[in-house]
Amino acid sequence: MGKLFGTDGIRGVVNAGLDAELAFQVGLAAAYVMAQEKEGGQPRFAIGKDTRISSDLLEGALIAGLCSAGADVLHLGVIPTPGVAWVTVDSGCDAGIVISASHNPFEHNGIKIFNSQGFKLSDELEGKIEDIILNNVQVPRKTAGEIGRVVYADQKESQDYIDHLVSTIDSDLAGLHILVDCANGASSATAGRLFDQFDDLHADIINADPDGVNINSGCGSTHLDSLKAMVTAGNYDLGIAFDGDADRCLMVDETGEEIDGDQVIAACGLDLLNRGKLPGSAIVGTVMSNLGLHVFCREHGMELFCTAVGDRNVLEKMEESGYVLGGEQSGHTIFRKYATTGDGQLTALQFLALLHRSGKKASQLVEGCKRYPQVLINVPVADKAKKEAIMAAQTIQDAVAEQEAMLAGSGRVLVRPSGTEALIRVMVEASSQTDAQKIAEHLANVIKNY
Repeated sequence: MGKLFGTDGIRGVVNAGLDAELAFQVGLAAAYVMAQEKEGGQPRFAIGKDTRISSDLLEGALIAGLCSAGADVLHLGVIPTPGVAWVTVDSGCDAGIVISASHNPFEHNGIKIFNSQGFKLSDELEGKIEDIILNNVQVPRKTAGEIGRVVYADQKESQDYIDHLVSTIDSDLAGLHILVDCANGASSATAGRLFDQFDDLHADIINADPDGVNINSGCGSTHLDSLKAMVTAGNYDLGIAFDGDADRCLMVDETGEEIDGDQVIAACGLDLLNRGKLPGSAIVGTVMSNLGLHVFCREHGMELFCTAVGDRNVLEKMEESGYVLGGEQSGHTIFRKYATTGDGQLTALQFLALLHRSGKKASQLVEGCKRYPQVLINVPVADKAKKEAIMAAQTIQDAVAEQEAMLAGSGRVLVRPSGTEALIRVMVEASSQTDAQKIAEHLANVIKNY
């Protein structure tokens, strides 16, 4: 991981680590690097954003940097992260940039770059951009007719993206009654139009009134309580919750119980297996995938490959082995046949099509994938150096080994550094919530006292 780029682009609190000056420098450097990759000619960037109050600020600075270095810009406005990835490919851009901090609070923001194929930019190219910025390399500024131009997209590009999503299922979803929580984020601009494409689907949309500061605030995939209550009170077949940039999707069944990413992957994976559409009879998860998914795969003759946390790692394994389904417990699910990244709206449609085709209740679709009690404690640390010191400490390793021995195969312990925040994450799974909580708190205290 670089000094600027983390596991999911550049992240920070705006004007306290991530500001317009840095965004301008990223635009300059990205345009310069992509022009070199193109070997002549003006590179073209698609750029989209979520609904944070700071997204306009960073967008303006990025565009200024891109155009100063001679890049043209396709301005998409508010659109989900996977929408930017798709439009980048569909419109023949050389790269795509998303301004978003995903599920994080509104004061945070981020810059993420896709290549021309819709994949996250390689470590090598991120490194080149980073080196230019950190070493104060003077990127040549264009003048006269070589300055980049901005084309402001109408709704055509986002509508083409919506039409693509609709084309991925062959069901009219008739008769289903769903409640959709847009987290006051990017899906506020697309979800209503998406679900309106299905004439006989009854979809009610909530939390689609962004004001710049209410993104992810008590709503969306990180706060499911109100959605759970509304689903049961309104007798909905399914509740759907996106995060701020709509690359994640969690759901709520008709009884008000959460359906997490592992359960979505389990249900969709089994359906693909039964229809002969699951290469290698395999799906890809991460080290955070619940024990329940491991058990489910064993019981149904599926292979589960687990990577390090992060959708980039999941996708890398999928690409390497030709697998078509993978994702994270957090709701970041990749349907590789239709997308190059996790896509919450695509995930919702795939699950809805399965729900409609099966004739079952949502709770019945996922009941075979039990969720083992899991406790996650985030321990704040001073900085990246402290994170590295803690992870290397023998004291911590011994404490983890001791607790794993006590579980004796009936649970799991995972201690890992956050890729985006100054945190050490302690995750424990056990046969009972009490045991999981006790072990997690013990390990968190060992880390705090280190």
